[in-house]
Amino acid sequence: MSANFARSLNDDKPMFADPATGRLDLFVILSKLREEGLISEENRTVLGSIRSNVSNGEKSALQVIADCKWQNQQRPDTILTLDVLLHWLSEKINMPVNKIDPLNSDVAAITSVMSLAYARRFNIIALEVTPSAVIIGTGEPFDASWQQELAGVLRKTISCVLVNPDDIQRYLHEFYNVSKSVRGAKAETSAGQTSNVQNLEQLMELGRSGKLDANDQHVVNIVDWLLQYAYEQRASDIHLEPRRTEGVVRFRIDGVLHQVYEVPATVMAAITSRIKILGRMDVAEKRRPQDGRLKTRNEAGGEVELRLSTMPTAFGEKLVMRVFDPDVLLKDATALGFTDHEQQLWNGMLSAPHGIILVTGPTGSGKTTTLYTSLQQLATPDVNLCTVEDPIELIVPAFNQMQVQSNIDLDFAAGVRTLLRQDPDIIMIGEIRDYETAQMAIQAALTGHLVISTLHTNDAPSAITRLLELGVPYYLLRNTMVGVLAQRLVRTLCQSCASPVAMDADDWVSLTEPCEVTCPTEVKTNTGCDVCRDTGYTGRIGIYEVMEMTGDLKKAIVSEVDVNNLRLQAIKDGMEPLRISGARKVAEGLTSIAEIQRVAPPVLE
Repeated sequence: MSANFARSLNDDKPMFADPATGRLDLFVILSKLREEGLISEENRTVLGSIRSNVSNGEKSALQVIADCKWQNQQRPDTILTLDVLLHWLSEKINMPVNKIDPLNSDVAAITSVMSLAYARRFNIIALEVTPSAVIIGTGEPFDASWQQELAGVLRKTISCVLVNPDDIQRYLHEFYNVSKSVRGAKAETSAGQTSNVQNLEQLMELGRSGKLDANDQHVVNIVDWLLQYAYEQRASDIHLEPRRTEGVVRFRIDGVLHQVYEVPATVMAAITSRIKILGRMDVAEKRRPQDGRLKTRNEAGGEVELRLSTMPTAFGEKLVMRVFDPDVLLKDATALGFTDHEQQLWNGMLSAPHGIILVTGPTGSGKTTTLYTSLQQLATPDVNLCTVEDPIELIVPAFNQMQVQSNIDLDFAAGVRTLLRQDPDIIMIGEIRDYETAQMAIQAALTGHLVISTLHTNDAPSAITRLLELGVPYYLLRNTMVGVLAQRLVRTLCQSCASPVAMDADDWVSLTEPCEVTCPTEVKTNTGCDVCRDTGYTGRIGIYEVMEMTGDLKKAIVSEVDVNNLRLQAIKDGMEPLRISGARKVAEGLTSIAEIQRVAPPVLE
């Protein structure tokens, strides 16, 4: 946002404002809405019953109208929401509408412009602060009673944009509370005060109830806000990164890291220590990496698990929290992004009585979600499904789950050896990392069990060569391998700003070669809007490469197999590479060519 796009409050007040107060005039706005056919005459005549809400100053005229939830007479399938009314007013008075984006807000600078009491008095919020100017968000564009006073104090130029009044009230509370907690925590850590909160369930309840010891309150508030904010923003990972003077908080959203907040280094250390206590980690040990886990609840009351990992750096401990939301980890096939054909092939592999099925892809490609969703389908009452994981990502009552513990020599291979004595039907191995684990997986498959595991490879054919490199004999792979599923997560286009464009045939060929896929006449492109924070994308969906082990493909597995030859044979037998799966998502208008090229490897190396 730039001050060049903000409209000065010194402009003449049009007829939308009450001359006496400068606030939006409910009579005028209702009349204008009726003239333009947005509301009915019947709507306008109920003015008396809602007028008191405006006259007492509790709500703006637009908020009062939005609360009525009237039908939009021009578009009967929609209602006149506050956002709709704001954009309507924006066009009339030539003032832009701004959506508050907490990820791009400098909270420290915003809260330094004015006090919370002053901001609440006029229901305004600072959005952008520069050395010479301040942009203020308001729901009352013609109420300039505060402008001259604030400009005199700040000695800066003030410009205004329209902002949803409900958002102003919400973010005033959040921003000022967080800022206050950071300042308080800095003072506490400087004085050497410590906390005694011992578990996350207590933390979250304390954060809501406000019944806190003075020594705990500030850091607890920060952690409480941090976690809830991460859940709200759909973050998959939370990074707490120490720096020389300022610590950085970053969220990974849709696979991309966003900087959220900067806190003093001492406060960052206090936050890290608090979370380590909650994760039952050794707070005193800061020289070696540690792992932990904890569980809390989101605003909706659902349980959310977090996996913790610390790493010593030059300026202190870096902490990463991976968020495991059960609603995200357990989805149906449509939500995962499988096409009907891919789902049919995958279900066929899962129905095999014995053998090995592999799910491959880099970290963060959605393997865990695919595995848990598929295992949920397989875990029927007449099946003994056992897993060995490092760590257990999600507790599922239908599984018998075992945690790898390297400190007592319980690794994947030892875990599989144990599971084989537990009369299993299906065994899930968290990851095949070495020859011993691969050998035990092969042994389990040869003795009549269905084994499902993950592997870190770029595509499905590379899984075969990877196992050969680990030392698995090629003839055992021929006898036990059922199939391989490779996958990636691609960002989906924001449907609020996506628009159709003609498809360039050369771009399409470069994406799909050497396979031949019909080129669509048009696809969608992203332009960016407030909904997607100008990224053009919201959410992610999977693209898949399903390699079923056919007779010819098994024959192609030899001791010195070339991965390109294996890949070409798999394509000949019907496998669609990752880029082809992605190209079909592009043709459906779900994502972009640039996103597929960024995420999926070329068909041939």
